[in-house]
Amino acid sequence: MFKKLLWIALLLTASTQAATPGTTATALSSALKPEQQQTEAAILSAEVLTRFHYKPVPLDDVMSEKVFNLYLKSLDPEKFYFTQADIDQLTVFHDKLDNAIKDENLGAPFAIFNRYTARVSQRLNYARQLLKKGFDFKQKENYYYDREKVDWAKSEVEMQALWRQRVKNDWLRLKLAGKDDKSIVETLDNRYLHSLNSIAKLKSEDAFQTFMNAYTMAIEPHTNYLAPRSAEDFDISMKLSLIGIGAVLTTKDDYTTVRELVPGSPAYLSGQLKVGDRILGVAQGKNGAMTDVQGFRLDDAVALIRGKADTVVELDVLPVGAGPDGKHLRVSLIRKKISLEEQAAKKTVLSIVNETETRRIGVISLPAFYQDFEARHKKDPQFKSATRDVARLLREMKAEKIDGVLLDLRNNGGGSLDEAIELTGLFVGKGPIVQQRDAKGRVTIANNNDTNVVWDGPLGVLINRNSASASEIVAAAIQDYGRGLIIGERSYGKGTVQSMVDLDQLVENKKPKFGELKLTIAQFFRINGGTTQLHGVKPDIAFPTYADEDSIGESGFDNALPWMQINPARYLPVGTMQDLLPTLQKRHDARIKEDRDFQFLTEDFAEIEQLRKDSRISLNESERRKERETRENRLKSREALRKSGKSVYENITGRPVEQEDEKAAFEDDGLQANERDLSNQLALEKERKNAKDVLLDEAAYIVSDQVGLIKNGPRLTAQLKPGIKTIAN
Repeated sequence: MFKKLLWIALLLTASTQAATPGTTATALSSALKPEQQQTEAAILSAEVLTRFHYKPVPLDDVMSEKVFNLYLKSLDPEKFYFTQADIDQLTVFHDKLDNAIKDENLGAPFAIFNRYTARVSQRLNYARQLLKKGFDFKQKENYYYDREKVDWAKSEVEMQALWRQRVKNDWLRLKLAGKDDKSIVETLDNRYLHSLNSIAKLKSEDAFQTFMNAYTMAIEPHTNYLAPRSAEDFDISMKLSLIGIGAVLTTKDDYTTVRELVPGSPAYLSGQLKVGDRILGVAQGKNGAMTDVQGFRLDDAVALIRGKADTVVELDVLPVGAGPDGKHLRVSLIRKKISLEEQAAKKTVLSIVNETETRRIGVISLPAFYQDFEARHKKDPQFKSATRDVARLLREMKAEKIDGVLLDLRNNGGGSLDEAIELTGLFVGKGPIVQQRDAKGRVTIANNNDTNVVWDGPLGVLINRNSASASEIVAAAIQDYGRGLIIGERSYGKGTVQSMVDLDQLVENKKPKFGELKLTIAQFFRINGGTTQLHGVKPDIAFPTYADEDSIGESGFDNALPWMQINPARYLPVGTMQDLLPTLQKRHDARIKEDRDFQFLTEDFAEIEQLRKDSRISLNESERRKERETRENRLKSREALRKSGKSVYENITGRPVEQEDEKAAFEDDGLQANERDLSNQLALEKERKNAKDVLLDEAAYIVSDQVGLIKNGPRLTAQLKPGIKTIAN
């Protein structure tokens, strides 16, 4: 009875638990409440998950506790907001979350979420109060910034002490960057106020999606719930297109601000919008009422600007550089289909110079395995596809007389399984690419049925710890077929297959209402019978890594599916890399031993690893200045070493890395992205983007070595491509 009364009390008071004299009314708006369609979406999702998931798990008290723990972790992963007292009170819900779904009463998860927003508001207001007092930076004090594995703060006093250190560190970073106290207080107060306003703008959809993902991920890490707007964004990311005006927007100083204009888009071609312009209002059609969007959430403003193709949207614009009272512009634009080419496959040709010749290595960077499913289903001959784009780039590079290809799949988290299969076929031709095992243990083999090979020459695939899913399918198949070299870090280890389930289609809703489930339906296996699950793809030639495998990768999840092995598929390797590896490894080792930039990178990775183990930072100004001076002296020393001898990779990049380049790209200015002047932020991002990619350059050298070995060894040539059929350019 007591627990029931406590539960009711929490439901009624969660939104005011954190009310303190310093809490603003704006930040503590009325408590979020579940909407009817959300309770319906929850019960429908549970029905799908318990019946059709690859590893179906009953929704019961045991699952409730898992969901509860994951929900708290997703809300407060670093334990900056809840105290142990909060956790003790909220624990009454630990076995109630299953009933919240089954009984169509989401009061419990919303009570937890409201407690979270209230605590965030309380902490941020306390942070603003601390700014009035200032700090003593002569004290010997350390701030432990990695708190994921620590206990919850035992008291409010302990939590306040943590936030004092956090704010002190924010202040010190700005101080070390040369800011005076007045500007520091202004910057940080605006930062915390912006965060408060963001909390105030949270909607019931945010609470619901966070809770539902705690449920889905408690089953298995890669099953997710997407609310209607998130589902729309996912669809855009897969087909790399949307209907809109072609302006990339951001939030700055509570304004919806133009960050970038997509070339060829209505916004770009009109000449009426410029980077830095602020959108104050949006109207539908020339005679539509203008909706004031100042202070809007960015996604809400974007939703108003998007719309149906060939319709008119009117914008109320405050030009860049104009003050708050400056003259507004009325901009009229016609919405069109916008292609997001920045996220599509791209090519670069690198010239590798050795003792006797220059070899041209074509690099294809592929950020995702995208496909416009809808257009393909409608048999649109021009549907957007990663495979089509890569095939086109390969043909272009063949015409440019390249000697080898490097496929860069770093940070490619996957995408369409069909694209992974078909793209692999561009290099290996017809045959099995991957095996799938469903929940009943049935194994099917996914084949590429196209006999044509677009590139049959030397090949390397560059991966890192963030290469996952479809990227791992491609890398594994290339490795199993002996078709090319796998270079880089061990991959993520995601060996599961997901399918999108449209909840609205299940119940025949005419408009999006319930959202979608990304549902794990199978596990995939290499054609050699192993799986990439947990283990990932091991590179043939390994690079140093900065990634923490305990937190990045499948092995970091407690409930990840286990590694398994099944029978291999029947396939015929098209070659072998084994005879080449000893020589390639020897040349790689010799080259990086002499290359200063690669050694510098290795040193940086070692420093990152040490910082990860220590997870603390000094709050003493003199100690931090010494650390900063040490870093600056190291940059000066590196620059001197660079000038004393030519970099191995200087011929690829066109210029060596200068000290000022490194400082501009990586020096800590204490600011967040939205706090910098927009032009400065864009310049910084460009500098970082154009920074010398030492790992890519070395991978290109390895492929160049591969070219030479194959060219000069007829037996190796025969081993590499027995009977591969190529197509004409």
